Amino acid sequence: MTRDELIAMERCHVKAWPAFETQAIDGWLWRYSGGGSQRANSVSTVGFTGTDPAAALDRAEALYGAKGVVCRVQTYDFNDLDDLLRRRDYQESEATLTMIKRLEPHTPPIEAEQYDHATAEWQAVYLSAITENRRAVNTRILAAIPSPRAFFGCRRDGRLISTALSVIGFGCAVIECVATREDARRQGGAEAALLALEAWAATQAATLIGLQVVAKNVPAVALYERLGFTVAATNRFWVKG
Repeated sequence: MTRDELIAMERCHVKAWPAFETQAIDGWLWRYSGGGSQRANSVSTVGFTGTDPAAALDRAEALYGAKGVVCRVQTYDFNDLDDLLRRRDYQESEATLTMIKRLEPHTPPIEAEQYDHATAEWQAVYLSAITENRRAVNTRILAAIPSPRAFFGCRRDGRLISTALSVIGFGCAVIECVATREDARRQGGAEAALLALEAWAATQAATLIGLQVVAKNVPAVALYERLGFTVAATNRFWVKG
């Protein structure tokens, strides 16, 4: 992937998961939503337009300080902030992998379903798979997901077992909210939902499709590799000590 393609993918990920409060800081995006979502409560550092990253970080820290929370920063392979953050006593909290492939048209699986919003059944499956401190905030974020977007699921024996979400932007499609009921895992439900998602994304104004997955989530990384995704970049979250 080219640098421009990686930047476009990161911008699409920022678009796909909108925070409740935002503020531009020299091209960075300060984000705050409360709850446990890292992306919705961190500074996206893609696209810096200023001349002094330290001054921009000062502004971000002041904004989070006014909320009574520590500053969290998300960095990417193509920016150079690690040394500055370490000097300012930031600690790495988690690394995620951006995995990407080029879109190709295909027919979705017959067991997959598509929705134009997050139905109650879809939300029940997705929310059951995330930590409790993220559920209230993520429910609100789901109601604000921008278009073009579509929600997907896999139904087995009359019940929805897996979920996925896609958002289109900057010539890319991104994947969010991949989840499966605990008692239905390793049955191919997530794969069916993702194949339906890819079929839809190929009909949109996108040439690349990508996702971000926690680097330590080995089973998820293996699933995405089986579907043809490859690791294109590493993203890191930093928290001020």
